[in-house]
Amino acid sequence: MDPCPPPPLTYLCINVIYVISIKLEQKQILLENNPTFSFLKLWLTIVAGDMASLLDKAKQFVSDAVASMEKPEASVTDVDLKEVSLGSVTYLAKVKVLNPYSVSIPIGEIRYVLKSSGSEIASGTVPDPGSLKGDGETMLNVDIKVPHSVLVTLVKDIGRDWDIDYDLKVTLVVDLPLIGNISIPITSTGEVKLPTLSDFFT
Repeated sequence: MDPCPPPPLTYLCINVIYVISIKLEQKQILLENNPTFSFLKLWLTIVAGDMASLLDKAKQFVSDAVASMEKPEASVTDVDLKEVSLGSVTYLAKVKVLNPYSVSIPIGEIRYVLKSSGSEIASGTVPDPGSLKGDGETMLNVDIKVPHSVLVTLVKDIGRDWDIDYDLKVTLVVDLPLIGNISIPITSTGEVKLPTLSDFFT
């Protein structure tokens, strides 16, 4: 009768891993019962807590500083019909911005959303529109294109003067020194005229 074959290599590996795991568990128990290890663990916990507290305070300080600092002031001065093309109508929104700083401030982009009767009729972005001149006013022109198909749906809201009510939200994204990009929201409401047949031939 043949002698018993040697145990497969897989079984040997499993036994070795089992013994190693037991040794590691014993080491962990010894470390946890060691006063020096316990002190180091407590010290690291306290340091980590202090660092988290300091970071929270720093974030709050920066947030408060940004909230209290001067920012450019902006307002929409006018919204009017600009031009009519085959596929859309373009309205021109004029935005006045006052920069309180003596240096010019770059404008990253301008975002706009135009609504009427609670429904969005146009939205878009004006990339890289220039900069705000230092210590003065800057006038920005924002072209808003509205498809003809959207205007047709607003016919029920047309008044006797061929006007529609609008709600415009414009957001300026400017790059303030030492702070970075901030958003300046501007809202405007009013009435704007729809194009007439004569506007298509001018």
